[in-house]
Amino acid sequence: MVLLHVKRGDESQFLLQAPGSTELEELTVQVTRVYNARLKVQRVCSEMEELAEHGIFLPPNMQGLTDDQIEELKLRDEWGEKCVPSGGSVFKKDDIGRRNGQAPNEKMKEVLKKTIEEARAIISKKQVEAGVCVTMEMVKDALDQLRGAVMIVYPMGLPPYDPIRMEFENKEDLSGTQAGLNVIEESEAQLWWAAKELRRTKKLSDYVGKNEKTKIIAKIQQRGQGAPAREPIISSAEQKQLMLYYHRRQEELKVPG
Repeated sequence: MVLLHVKRGDESQFLLQAPGSTELEELTVQVTRVYNARLKVQRVCSEMEELAEHGIFLPPNMQGLTDDQIEELKLRDEWGEKCVPSGGSVFKKDDIGRRNGQAPNEKMKEVLKKTIEEARAIISKKQVEAGVCVTMEMVKDALDQLRGAVMIVYPMGLPPYDPIRMEFENKEDLSGTQAGLNVIEESEAQLWWAAKELRRTKKLSDYVGKNEKTKIIAKIQQRGQGAPAREPIISSAEQKQLMLYYHRRQEELKVPG
């Protein structure tokens, strides 16, 4: 199996294994799916942290309004009355005005936080350092764990406009957001290795040869962005060590007085 160290720009993402005989059409889609699914887990975890602190999302027409404005406009959070956290709620005002402030109790908050931590560990970039390959099954498992935790804490579910529910139902709207810019469409994705585009019409072995023990750095990016920057021959840490060594040698070689 060829080991791919997938990066976006200079940033490590994850490790993935594939036989050299894999069609690059299939591999590009596979890498893109794992890449985008990891982003989804990150987005859900961020929103679940807010859910644990400040409760469910307010209806869009109530977000950012003061209590007086809500009263004046006679607006009601009907979903907020149904979607109550298990064991009752604790009031914790959301200063941004996105969530209703009816936070889960300490025990239920712990359920959410622990699951967020576990899900983040599955998709963590530290898996690269540990030599652990990330598969689509692992990322799906992380999402299932997050979904399960939300069901425990909110047995009545979340409002249809809550971003967490929208993510679980694949109805999220990321247009105009930074998160949306990070997502790469499967049809628009390209893989690059050693300043060469790995063309979808070929096989992986056409580029890396028949050796199944090969390890490559594959860079994922959006079509039309040109070749990504090449990997430095030595890392910045190695470069520092080298400069330090030469500096010491110069000092040692200086002729006394």
